[in-house]
Amino acid sequence: MRVLLAVILFGLFSVAMASNRPQAANPKLTPEERAKIIKSLEDSRKELLDAIEGLSDAQWNYKPSPLKWSVGEVAEHIALSEDLLFGAVERALAAKPDPDWETKTKDKAELLERILPNRVGRAQAPEMIQPRGKMTRAEIIAHFKASRAKTIKFAEQTDLPLKAHTLDHPFKIFSTLNAYQWLSYIPLHHIRHNKQLAEVKANAAFPK
Repeated sequence: MRVLLAVILFGLFSVAMASNRPQAANPKLTPEERAKIIKSLEDSRKELLDAIEGLSDAQWNYKPSPLKWSVGEVAEHIALSEDLLFGAVERALAAKPDPDWETKTKDKAELLERILPNRVGRAQAPEMIQPRGKMTRAEIIAHFKASRAKTIKFAEQTDLPLKAHTLDHPFKIFSTLNAYQWLSYIPLHHIRHNKQLAEVKANAAFPK
């Protein structure tokens, strides 16, 4: 009888302890996260295309100073960056799930939202995504539209556990990001450069 009672009490204790353990977070996108990313991707795309529609060659190529980018160069950088950043999503997903993803990437989504669109800090773009002027305006726009369509389709359809897969960022401030955060990086980075493009157009010497 005592043995049976001990077994019952142990079982109840185990159940109580299990119920008190924190539940592991779901590594998949929530409906709210998916909707937010898709809207941001679509809104930033529209903002860019509206901003460059109908510009003359003089306006497209105008540089506020030799060290600053023109509208065309900003647009080229945005187009090239889309491929690089989506590639980071793919590299993260190609790696094994990170057992410490929750700890490593905690609060990183909020950090990205605070720094990227608000243009906090300045960084040198990697050489591979610096504008070189080797693409025509039509080629830049077509490249951007195709890349963004691919990104949006992925965001709409993926059911992968994005948050469980991580990839280190070259900037120490971000350290490690998960694939969901790398996906969010795309429109947030784009918004940052849409603001840069707007600054070029607002310059007093911008061609009329």
